[in-house]
Amino acid sequence: MSRIGKKPISIPNGIEVSVEGTVVNVKKGSKVSSIETHGRVGIEVADSQVVLSKVGEEKESAAFWGTYRALINNAVEGLDKGFSKSLEINGVGYRAAVKGKVLELQLGYSHPINYDIPEGLEITVEKNLIHVKGADKQQVGQAAAIIRGFRKPEPYKGKGVKYTDEHIVRKAGKTAK
Repeated sequence: MSRIGKKPISIPNGIEVSVEGTVVNVKKGSKVSSIETHGRVGIEVADSQVVLSKVGEEKESAAFWGTYRALINNAVEGLDKGFSKSLEINGVGYRAAVKGKVLELQLGYSHPINYDIPEGLEITVEKNLIHVKGADKQQVGQAAAIIRGFRKPEPYKGKGVKYTDEHIVRKAGKTAK
């Protein structure tokens, strides 16, 4: 069984972590990320480290221990370095452009697809690559998945929107008799 909950979270310079009741607040400048623990884990902030502890000996409590440790670590890492995902567009006439707070995609449909960029995310486009950046790991991944979902890559020619590190398993086309 994984014991990720035992590992202390080191706090980089410029980031403040405070505990108010059952809420952990991670702050850098004006950006604040809050994680509600619902009292499922014990939290201690001491000498630039956050240490979590189990509450009780149930199996569920061990699961919460690792989960909340990962969530708090992601909040700290997100405010320190940030998270990013890159998508690649393949297909004749497939294009993307950012216009203000809207990502406009032309993916072979009869109409362009307009995706409103969520607050806290930064989306940039260069040629056939779309870069999604932000401080919240879940929000970055969700936005990238939504964009990919507009036109998933197909297995014959590989046309569509895919992650840059994704490998599309190709199928053979029809063969003549």
